[in-house]
Amino acid sequence: MTIVEKAAYLRGLVEGLGVEPDSRDGKLWGALNDLLCDMAHEIEDLQSGALDFADTLDEFGDELGYLEEITCDLDRPEDFVDETCTGDCKNCEFDCFSDEEDEDLPPDGDEEEEDEEEDEELGYDGVLYDVKCPVCGEEITFDEDTLELGSIVCPKCGETLEFDLSGEDK
Repeated sequence: MTIVEKAAYLRGLVEGLGVEPDSRDGKLWGALNDLLCDMAHEIEDLQSGALDFADTLDEFGDELGYLEEITCDLDRPEDFVDETCTGDCKNCEFDCFSDEEDEDLPPDGDEEEEDEEEDEELGYDGVLYDVKCPVCGEEITFDEDTLELGSIVCPKCGETLEFDLSGEDK
């Protein structure tokens, strides 16, 4: 039984007792019943609004979760030094998002798994790297052997791209 139904039930009980509405007791009971019905309706409205708010809050939570999912896969800036980063940005205090593409690093996260699946389909089991030519924007894919050579020529514009491996452990 809802709170409005309970208030209506009490109104019926008072009317069933035979209290005269014009008497002093009848006026008191009538005023109390009116107040109780008004309060019951207000409470129901507040409960309905709270449920609507909870639904909207859940939708925002889902949207924020989606945004977190897609932004955690973005490349980190060159000055990102947190070696303990797991890619979980929920508690991250470092701004690890950048508009620039990090040309020297292989993709991470789900993209790396997708690349590995594509490599297996093509029969290659080594690491592949993708870089974007700064001159023409062509995306170039190459393997570790090419990386160790230290440079590659863009097949589209002929620009020589050099790789600095001095900071990497081999």
